Formats: sequence, structure tokens, C-alpha cells
Amino acid sequence: MILSGVCIVVAAFFLLRRNLDVAFVIAALGLVAWFLNYRAQMKEIIVAANLQDDGSEDEEEESSEDSDDE
Repeated sequence: MILSGVCIVVAAFFLLRRNLDVAFVIAALGLVAWFLNYRAQMKEIIVAANLQDDGSEDEEEESSEDSDDE
């Protein structure tokens, strides 16, 4: 996230200096860094949600097995 912010600031600097090609490339790199960071965060959230769902399913299976025994 910090890298993407730095890239945008550097791109703004080059944009002000009328170096449009360099500004575009650096802004694009900043955007890619932001998307990769966002993707990594979403993967962590999905894994945590799946682990939480798996835990609740295991509890349901155990309670249904206990009721079958009776």
C-alpha cells in the first residue's frame, strides 16, 4: 500500500514536469502494486472465512453424530 502511494506521488511529480511517459509508467506500476496488495488482503479474508465455516460444519457434524448415538 505504501509502495502504491509513493508511486502516485512520484508520478504526480513527473506529470508536473511534463514527462508524461514516465508519469504514466510509474502510475501504472503503482496501480498494479495496489491491486496486488488488495488481492492478497482478499485471499487472507477468504481463507479466514473458509476456516471459520469449516469449524462450524465440524460442530454440526459432531452434534448430529451425538444425537444418532442416542
